[in-house]
Amino acid sequence: MKKKLVLGILAHVDAGKTTLSESLLYLSGAIRKLGRVDYKDAFLDTYTLERERGITIFSKQALLSIGEREVTLLDTPGHVDFSAEMERTLQVLDYAILVINGADGVQGHTLTLWKLLERYQIPVFLFVNKMDQEGTQKETLLLELKKRLSESCVDFETYGEGEEWIESVAVCDEAVLEHYLEHGEVTKNDVQRMIKERKLFPCFFGSALKLFGVEEFIKGMDEYMMDVAYPKEFGAKVYKIARDPQGNRLSYMKITGGTLKVKDILTNKKSDNKQENQEVWEEKVDQIRIYSGVKFESVKEVEAGTICAVTGLNNTYPGQGLGIEVASDMPVLEPVLTYQIQVPEGTDLTVMLKQLKQLEEEEPELHIVWNESLNEIHAQLMGEVQIEILKT
Repeated sequence: MKKKLVLGILAHVDAGKTTLSESLLYLSGAIRKLGRVDYKDAFLDTYTLERERGITIFSKQALLSIGEREVTLLDTPGHVDFSAEMERTLQVLDYAILVINGADGVQGHTLTLWKLLERYQIPVFLFVNKMDQEGTQKETLLLELKKRLSESCVDFETYGEGEEWIESVAVCDEAVLEHYLEHGEVTKNDVQRMIKERKLFPCFFGSALKLFGVEEFIKGMDEYMMDVAYPKEFGAKVYKIARDPQGNRLSYMKITGGTLKVKDILTNKKSDNKQENQEVWEEKVDQIRIYSGVKFESVKEVEAGTICAVTGLNNTYPGQGLGIEVASDMPVLEPVLTYQIQVPEGTDLTVMLKQLKQLEEEEPELHIVWNESLNEIHAQLMGEVQIEILKT
């Protein structure tokens, strides 16, 4: 059975993140046709507003093979309005791809993402995109990455070749450098471990739109990612709540230990009796879905390392830990602006409040509140794009 890894892709808006996702899926054989964001047919832009605006609004997943591994690719929102969803997704990643716009270099939101990746200790591969654009210079960009992100950003275009490359890797870890000076070698396992421990950040350069440098990027990740060992006891981290077109509530989770089967009983009860001051519940797993784009496959059982959507659960919430898994910290990026929601005349406020509360399950940061004294519904939002989503 193939080893499983969860790989997230992040970027400042318009760096070409979804285009790179499309290229990875196409070159790995996961999709037959190469879609484009500007043609509104990208595999992972599944919502109408995403296609209209050309941005990722909700995190989505796709399955692909990288070497002998089965990889779940999670495409995260790049717009700052949806930072909380992106941050929740970070907490189920094994590795992250950070996409840099070669034409603009390190941007404001890039630095925010970098700090979040550090906070959650996610190992990172960097892909500097749009290198086909006039005026982009690899040497200048690499210096900027070293200065603004980390001195341990190393050019991996010619990985494994030449003394200069080996030295640039060795200096990122004291023990590896000592071994290199004594024996003149840096092993593949050393490089894998350094990346995993965030002591080394491989940098690749290319153009996702023109498929330039993407195959080399895939080969580099295959070479230097490490497999994850999971405990036998069941654990799962819920990172997202959504609803399908039929209204079924979906709890998206990563299995972090053991296995999960249809008809299993899940509970928030912990062995140490710490339920985060919540009432204990038990619910049965009705269906387990493995999504890739808008399509899904129903399966009877999933093992550790799998990202799946589960139906039948009504009490789960983003960030919740089930089984041996602990709950996540609250997202660092939360809205501070409070808005009054104005509803059309004649609207039943009770019905509207109920529907908004359903949305709050999916986006806990909305903080939907009924202000009884003013007879108003209030919500907290990050910005204009999120307001547009709420209107739809």
